[in-house]
Parts: sequence; structure tokens; C-alpha cells
Amino acid sequence: MSTTVAPLLEAFFTDRLLTQKQVSSRTIHAYRDGFRLLLTFAQARTKRAPSDLLLTDLDASLIGEFLTYLETERGNCVRTRNARLAAIRSFFRYLAPLEPEHGGLIQRVLAIPQKRFERRIITYLTKEEAEALLSAPDKRTRIGRRDHALLVLALHTGLRVSEITDLRISQLTLGPAAHVRCRGKGRKERCTPLTKEAASTLRDWLRERGGETEAPVFPSRRGSSLGRDAVERLVARYTRLAESSCATLRSKRVTPHVLRHTTAVSLLRAGVDCSVIALWLGHESIETTHVYLAADLTQKEEALAKTAPPTVQPGRYRPDDQLLAFLQSL
Repeated sequence: MSTTVAPLLEAFFTDRLLTQKQVSSRTIHAYRDGFRLLLTFAQARTKRAPSDLLLTDLDASLIGEFLTYLETERGNCVRTRNARLAAIRSFFRYLAPLEPEHGGLIQRVLAIPQKRFERRIITYLTKEEAEALLSAPDKRTRIGRRDHALLVLALHTGLRVSEITDLRISQLTLGPAAHVRCRGKGRKERCTPLTKEAASTLRDWLRERGGETEAPVFPSRRGSSLGRDAVERLVARYTRLAESSCATLRSKRVTPHVLRHTTAVSLLRAGVDCSVIALWLGHESIETTHVYLAADLTQKEEALAKTAPPTVQPGRYRPDDQLLAFLQSL
């Protein structure tokens, strides 16, 4: 007789994730959302309520159909599909020693491969685009000053959006050796130095903001922490405003993560070693930081200039005719 999924899934979340592995709340929420989608999908296929589903209902065939459903009907990207599969695999690895009689089913699910995807060159802002974005908030208003301080912090430190929304006043040190402390992915704590400009902007904002030491640095109108969606909306809004003074922003989709990319590329162009940038951004592996080497055209042009014949003037191709320039821009 097949085992019911409900008690196994409850034990997976309470015993494995929360007690044994002590994963972050973000991981719990991501896994929770993935299994809610899976159970709803399985209910539609099997006509069983989620609490009545059997382990044999969640076989490799149904899991495969679910992954296809995520891409074709929900419009999820391959990265999201792979993240959902990673959560499912974690659950079935947990089941392997608990349900040996279903070993074949478990192994077939674990054999479902991650899907390969194209790695696109990352988007980042040029110096002029970043300056235009920082000038967009109306600093005559309190919300504008808050948003300006948030954008300055994001561009100067490369903090993740979740690290910014979770940031508390006590995590900022704005005197000598100004820095910000935060806890990132994998519960790793790190300190990120602040430039004089960033420290001065944050000092002015906190003087106006006030509040207890454990209050959020960037509160909403109600005083609670800003949410991820709120930060994404404000970045998008100020990008649209900045387009009037910087036309190149019109061709870019600017998100909070693009600001993080901008920090990394700025450090790279300043000659900072990739290993230091990895520590700065809180990357698990230095290989993650190598994507910025691929994105930065400046360093590639410098490398090309070193290999060019001595008599050839280095530089990028510039059309000398209006029609050729038009065709080049297409």
C-alpha cells in the first residue's frame, strides 16, 4: 500500500529543512511555493485532494508533466523550472532512506535532469546612466530622499534587494571606516565598505528618518520594511524618469539586480581582483563573478589593443558616413 504524501512533506519541512538544515526563511518560502504549485497540479491530474495524495501519484511522469506545465502554461523561465526541480529533488532525497519500498520511484524522479539554458550577457549601467538614475528622485520630498539613499546604497555596495529590504539601522556604521553589515545567501554575514558619498547620503537620511536601532533603514509609508516588489517598482519608475536625460536607458530593462551588476562592473574596471569582488558581493564561488568579465567590453578592447600591430591605432569601428552609421545602429 502506498504512503500518503502529507506526513512526509510536513516532516520534510519541519525536521529536515527547519531543524536539521536550519535553512533561511527565503528558502522555506521558495520550497513552499514550489510544492503548492506541484500539489495543485497533481490534484488536477489525479482528482485527489492534496492531503490525500499518495507517494505513487508523484511519479517521474507526473513530475515531468509539471515541469513542462511551468514553462508552457505558467510562462516560467528555465531557471525557475530548475529551481522547482531542485526543491522536488531535495524532498525525494530525504525520502530515499525513509521509503525503501519506493526506491525505484524515488530514483526515477531523482534522475530527471536539470534543463540547460542560454547564459545571456548581463545588463549593467554606464556611469552616465547611473548618474541619471540617481538624479531622478525628487529630493524635495521625504520619499524622494529615502529612494535616493536606497539607490545610492544599491549602486555603491551591490547589496541584493533582499539584503536592502532587511537592512536595519544597527547594521550601518557611518563614522570612520564606514561600512554596512548584512546577512546574505546561505546565512553568510559580510561587511561591505561605504564610500564617502554613500556614507554622507545615508547619514543625512538616518538623521531625518530617526527610529530605533532595529527599525528598517528604508521604511514604507506605514513604517514597515519595504517589500521586494516595492523596490522593483521604484527602480522601474526612476528609470523611466531618467530616460528623459539619458536616452540609452530606454533600451535597458533596469531591475535592482542590474544595480548589483553595475557595482561589480565598476569594481572590475577599477582594477579590483575577481576574488575580492566575489567577497564584496557575497558570492559562494569566484566562478559566479566571471560573468562580469564576459560583460565588460572595455577590458576586451584593452586586451585587443595590446595584440594589435604597433602601426594600427586601437579603437572601436566608427562609420564615417550617415547611411553606414544608420545601418550599423540596426
